[in-house]
Amino acid sequence: MNFAELGVPSSLVTILEQQGITTPTPIQAATLPDSLAGRDVLGRGRTGSGKTYGFLLPLVARLDASKLPAMPRKPRALILAPTRELVGQIHASLLPLAKASGLSTVVVYGGVGQGPQTTALKKGVDIVIACPGRLEDLMGQGYADLSAVEVTILDEADHMADLGFLPGVRRIMDKTPRTGQRMLFSATLDKAIDVLVKRYLTNPATHEADSAQSPVSTMSHHVLHVSRDQRVPVLVDLTSAPGRTVVFTRTKHGAKALARQLNKSGVPSVDLHGNLSQNARTRNMEMFHSGKATTLVATDIAARGIHVDDVALVIHADPPTEHKAYLHRSGRTARAGAEGTVITLMTDEQQRDVRDLTRQAGIKPTTTRITGPGHAMLEQLAPGVRSTPGGLVVEVSTSTGGRGGGGGRSTGANAQRKRARATGETGGRSRRGNPTSYTSETPGSSAGGSTAGGQRRRSGGGQGAGAGASQGAGGGQGGGGNRRRRSGGGQGQGGASSGGNRAHSASSFSRGR
Repeated sequence: MNFAELGVPSSLVTILEQQGITTPTPIQAATLPDSLAGRDVLGRGRTGSGKTYGFLLPLVARLDASKLPAMPRKPRALILAPTRELVGQIHASLLPLAKASGLSTVVVYGGVGQGPQTTALKKGVDIVIACPGRLEDLMGQGYADLSAVEVTILDEADHMADLGFLPGVRRIMDKTPRTGQRMLFSATLDKAIDVLVKRYLTNPATHEADSAQSPVSTMSHHVLHVSRDQRVPVLVDLTSAPGRTVVFTRTKHGAKALARQLNKSGVPSVDLHGNLSQNARTRNMEMFHSGKATTLVATDIAARGIHVDDVALVIHADPPTEHKAYLHRSGRTARAGAEGTVITLMTDEQQRDVRDLTRQAGIKPTTTRITGPGHAMLEQLAPGVRSTPGGLVVEVSTSTGGRGGGGGRSTGANAQRKRARATGETGGRSRRGNPTSYTSETPGSSAGGSTAGGQRRRSGGGQGAGAGASQGAGGGQGGGGNRRRRSGGGQGQGGASSGGNRAHSASSFSRGR
């Protein structure tokens, strides 16, 4: 059955065809007849199963059919999602559909100045895609009134519960009309989500396809039993193979340190974690999408909402703490019917935890003991000629007070940092306004260690988190802008953590171990 047969308007079918989307996924085929008919829908499906178009198509179809004008401060539709990355991905999918129907949109999330968001809301927009925290702030300031919302969508509801957002979600939902259509999509349905369903959905049509508990058949799972000192060399071997790779660590500091180590080994890598500013997160994802960075090192913040269709390999450098996280992380590969490989690195002391984890996840991985790089299994899992073209380094055109997009700053640059935040500046900038840029660097050519998004510039010892460089006398501050340099700008072992302390976490890659 195609989209037209499911009831999708021909104008939207044309937009999908222009993007090469012609066959509905199982979750789309299951939910679209009910959602297009205006029913409340509860959809259960893993990330990558096609849920986004499952709710965007009926949303746009309904707003287009009613032909009501956008009203100041009163959006007609609301989509709530747990992370900024997911909000951005939903918006990117929505834009072609909205443009074809003449609908206006705005994204609402923290980490950036609220000026553009409030301006759009005051002018009037049809669709708001938001994270709960910033939306509540704007509602409290009188910029957003949800009394005219016709359709409300909760995406990745279980992840919002995991992040502690449900109280805010309930407060927001209480402000939307009960007569409106509501759709809730989640990979799992536990007690917390059941509360939302019972409170806000009216006689919902429930559909399930590709749930998180049912790993797709196109995904192969492997456990590599390695010694602690061989983890980074094995990771370099795997990530230097052709294609895009997503590597997961347990902590923010571990992600930063591992990205630094991969860049130092010549693998162009970027990181994604909660210590980065929104500008740095956006820039790093653009690097990964464009292919300039072939490896993304991320914490669980990226397990949802990172939609890169041709990720062939997912590596759990640190085994996650519970099986839901394993499945959501693994969902970064084998998307849209493609094949994918999932690898978990396991040390001697992690054997029991990994065994319990895979059993709870319902998978039976192939376990292989790996002695180091060059093992035949590594070639089998990540085939192709290994290449280390050089890590990523941030170049700053002046040595006075460069500012990193991740929040790094030079001594005495507080006012400049505030100005940059207020304007939503993208990329690191020097005081003269010269933008930073990523370039490739041959392995070992930078003597000063490396930051999460690239190698640190040596001049002045400054550092920016997530690829911004901060240089100049006195040493820059990195890691979100709160880290003080010690005794003339010496480097912490294996990379420093954000907030002023070195990493003392359970992550395998903190302190360069």
